[in-house]
Amino acid sequence: MKTQREGGFLLSRIHQLSGRILARKLKEYQIDEINPAQGRIMFALWRTDNISIQELSKSTSLGKSTLTSMLDRLEEAGHICRVPSCDDRRKIMIRLTEKNKRLRGIYDQVSSEMTELFYGGFSGEEIDQFEEYLRRILTTLEGNGVRE
Repeated sequence: MKTQREGGFLLSRIHQLSGRILARKLKEYQIDEINPAQGRIMFALWRTDNISIQELSKSTSLGKSTLTSMLDRLEEAGHICRVPSCDDRRKIMIRLTEKNKRLRGIYDQVSSEMTELFYGGFSGEEIDQFEEYLRRILTTLEGNGVRE
């Protein structure tokens, strides 16, 4: 008899629980303006600031309409600003504000704490293997036209 696989269910539960824990940690550090979903945008911008909405959509795997509404809220809270591109007037670039840059140390601390929670008890080799499996799943899903 074939065992029923639980990968999707487990990933869903991990996503749900980690989102709650992340929200709690952000609140502990008195950062309640940014939710975990918006944190994905911040993470992408910390890696590469001053990028177009199209590039940000690709790096976060968020659809442009979802991303636009999230950017509106982040802009209202003073975390990002939209500026015209120097190269192409039709293109809008997304930049982090000084307010957000000042908070990055706290975000890095929270991220570090979350990583410790995720990988506690795993060896470096196990983490590498696990992340490779996740990349393969993501690639498969993206290859089937699945996007947020």
